[in-house]
Amino acid sequence: MSVSRSTADAALEPPHRRAFIGNASNFWLHSTRTGFDLTRSAKDQSDELTSPRVRIETTTTPITLSSAKTALVIIDMQNFFLSPGFGRSRGAGHAAAEKLLEYAIPAARKAGIQIIWLNWGLSEEDLRTIPPAAKRAFGFEAVPDDEVDGGGEAGDIPAISCKREAVAEKPESITADRHNDVRRKERNRLLENGKDGRIYKGLGAPCGILILPDTGKTVDAGRLLMRDTWNAALYAPLTAAYEEGSKLSYKSDVWIHKDRLSGLWGASTPCQEFLEEQGIKSLLFAGVNTDQCVSGTVTDAFNKGYDCVLLSDGCGTTSPSYAQQCIEFNVAKTLGFVTSCRQFAEGVEQLGL
Repeated sequence: MSVSRSTADAALEPPHRRAFIGNASNFWLHSTRTGFDLTRSAKDQSDELTSPRVRIETTTTPITLSSAKTALVIIDMQNFFLSPGFGRSRGAGHAAAEKLLEYAIPAARKAGIQIIWLNWGLSEEDLRTIPPAAKRAFGFEAVPDDEVDGGGEAGDIPAISCKREAVAEKPESITADRHNDVRRKERNRLLENGKDGRIYKGLGAPCGILILPDTGKTVDAGRLLMRDTWNAALYAPLTAAYEEGSKLSYKSDVWIHKDRLSGLWGASTPCQEFLEEQGIKSLLFAGVNTDQCVSGTVTDAFNKGYDCVLLSDGCGTTSPSYAQQCIEFNVAKTLGFVTSCRQFAEGVEQLGL
C-alpha cells in the first residue's frame, strides 16, 4: 500500500501544541503555529471585537498584541541627547527618530495605540533627593581647596554648588572683568564624566547659551534636564509629532517626566501609575540610549510583569555597536521580543484600518 507524499509529510510534522503561561489575571497564550498571544483575552471575550489585535513578526516568533492594552514608549529623545546645538552629530539616535516618524508613530496612531513620551524632567525636589550615583552619570565639578567654604573640609563640600558662576548669562550682560574671572575659575575646575565641560556640569547646572548650527541662532539651553527647559524639550523633528498627538480626542499623546535612567524604577513612578490607570500591559520601546535609559526601563518593566517589545531600529546609542547588540540579544532571549518599526507598521497594515 502506497502512502501519498502529502500524507507522509504530515506524519513527520510535530503535533500542534498550545500553552497557557502566567496566572488567571496576567497570562499569555502560546501556539506552535501562531506564536505568542499577549492580548490576555479568551476567544469568547467581547474586547476582541472592539480592540484591534495586531500580529507582529519578531526576530524569534510572531506575537499578537491588543491595541487597547499596548503603548509605544519613546524615551529621552530630547535636545540634550540629540540636538546639534550640543554637538550631537548625526548618529544612531537621529536614524531612530526617522524610523519612528516614518513607521512606528503613524502605525500606533492608526491602531489606536497609546503613545507615551517618557523623558528626563527634574524638579527642584528631585535635585535635593537624587542619589550621588545618578548625579555622577551627568558629571560633577571638583574645585581647588581654596574655593571650598571652610577650608576644604569634607563636610563643607556641598558648598561648592553655591559657588557656580552664572554661566548661562548672555555674553553681552557680562563685563570684561567678570568674564575673565569666570574663565579663570572655570580653568581651575575639573569637569568629570564628559568630554565637553559646557555640557557635563551636573544635573540642574546651567547649560549656557548655545548656537544652533542649522540656523545660526542662539538659545538659552537652561539647566540640565530640568523640566520646561530647552535642553529637556523634544528633539526638533519629533516636536510636531508630539504636538499633533497631544491634541487627539482619543488616546492623546502623554508626556511623562522621569528622574532616573529608568522610568519604572522603585515601588511606583508616574509612568507606572499611568499604565495601571489605562490598563496597559504591553510596551513597545524606542528611544535613546538603548543600553542606558531604554534598557533600564525595559528591565524594570519586565520585572513588574509588563510585556516588553524592543523596536530595535527605533532605538539608538552613542556606545559601541556591541552595546546595542547586547540589549537586543537579552531582550529577544529573556526580557521579551525584538522587532523593527517597519515590521510593527506592517502588522498594523494587515488590520486594513
